Amino acid sequence: MARNNSFIRLEGSLDGLTFYRANGKSLVKTQSKVSRNRIMNDPAYKRTRENMQEFGGAAKASKAFRESFAGLSKTIGDTYISARLSGILKRIIKLGAGERGERELDLVSYHEQLQGFEFNQTKQLDSVFYAPITGPTINPTRDVVDLTVPDFNTDAFINAPEGATHFSLILAGGYVSNYVYVPVLNAYEPDDDTVNARGGSTTSSAIALGGMVGSATTLQVDLSALGTIPASSVLFVGLGIIFYQEVNGTMYALAQDHALKVVTTG
Repeated sequence: MARNNSFIRLEGSLDGLTFYRANGKSLVKTQSKVSRNRIMNDPAYKRTRENMQEFGGAAKASKAFRESFAGLSKTIGDTYISARLSGILKRIIKLGAGERGERELDLVSYHEQLQGFEFNQTKQLDSVFYAPITGPTINPTRDVVDLTVPDFNTDAFINAPEGATHFSLILAGGYVSNYVYVPVLNAYEPDDDTVNARGGSTTSSAIALGGMVGSATTLQVDLSALGTIPASSVLFVGLGIIFYQEVNGTMYALAQDHALKVVTTG
């Protein structure tokens, strides 16, 4: 991959080169000389096919993770959240049982690898919210999450962006199943789809910035309506913060500078 520094901004393919734009930059790469048919059938590309299969499984689980956090992954997640998630999940697949290309995505055994995952890598939770808290806690049946944030001084424990007048705390939970390779489908599928990609969240009322909050903030995510949680599914719990600007009595969420992080799993 190279940058196109010409004043002419091309998009498309020309003479074996593909011109495209990504993140505001003009880039160029050479076109592949290997046909898809050869990659999918030539024994020389067996390792490539194995990697493709496992990457497909990681991508499916990544999508389930993002969907389990509903719109939060879109509201708070950065441009590369999908790729960063898939990278972690691909590494977990490498630890799973089975032959290359068909190894299990065993989240139950390796869910700690997603502990601390930041939805927005450029605005990490600890850089904007650092009030002392204990928890969140997950109940024994893994379907209710509770968090109590003691009263704190917002001037001392929140690094608010310019223009923000208020904030809300978010508690969210989402389930992702283990994924297994299904030969007849030639694809990875969830081990149990009962709660896979499902979850919920709760948001505190808008709290004014400046001085003490005035009381403890209690948050709960109740997912008991989903029924019994399969042993092959993991609950990921996120804690986050959203900033607002009050204009004539109306709260407007800022376009950026929000944060959300996986703080516990179970």
